[in-house]
Amino acid sequence: MPLDSLKSRIPDYAKDLKLNLGSVIGNSDLPAQQLWGTVLATAIASRSPIVLRELAPEARTHLTPEAFEAAKSAAAVMAMNNVFYRTRHLLSDHEYGTLRAGLRMNVIGNPGVDKADFELWSFAVSAINGCGLCLDSHEQVLRKAGVGREVVQEAFKIASVIQAVGVTLDAEAVLAE
Repeated sequence: MPLDSLKSRIPDYAKDLKLNLGSVIGNSDLPAQQLWGTVLATAIASRSPIVLRELAPEARTHLTPEAFEAAKSAAAVMAMNNVFYRTRHLLSDHEYGTLRAGLRMNVIGNPGVDKADFELWSFAVSAINGCGLCLDSHEQVLRKAGVGREVVQEAFKIASVIQAVGVTLDAEAVLAE
C-alpha cells in the first residue's frame, strides 16, 4: 500500500508525522471522494515529488476519473488564485481590489464533480498556499452548502500533515545527497 510506503520513509525524528498521516488518511470519516480528492489536491499543492508519487496512484484507485481530474484542477486553479488574491489582499493600496481580475476560472463554476467536494479541495489547497482571502471565501461557500466545521477542519488537517510530510521527506532527500 502506498500509504505504508510513504509512512516508512518518514524519519524517526518526525514520528508524529507518521502517526498523523496514518490517522488523517486511514481513520478519516470523510467519504472516499472527499478524502482522496483532498489528498490528491494537497499532494500536488505540497510540491513534493515524493509525496505525489506515493499518493497519486492510491488516490486514482479511490476516485472516478472525473474526480481525479477535478482534484488536479482544484490544485491548478488555486495555485493561480492563491497568489493573485493573496497579493491583492496584502497590498496596502486597496484600489487593486476594485480592478477586474481578468483571470479564467471556469472550472470553479463547472468542476465536473459535486461543487462542495471541489470547494473542499480548493479550501485545502488554499490552506497550504496561505491565502486567507481564499480560505474565507471557500469556507463560507462550504458552510452555506451545509458542510460542517468538522469536515472543513478535516480538510486542513489533511493539508497540514501532507505539507509537513512533503517538507520533511524532500529535506531528507537533499540531506542524503
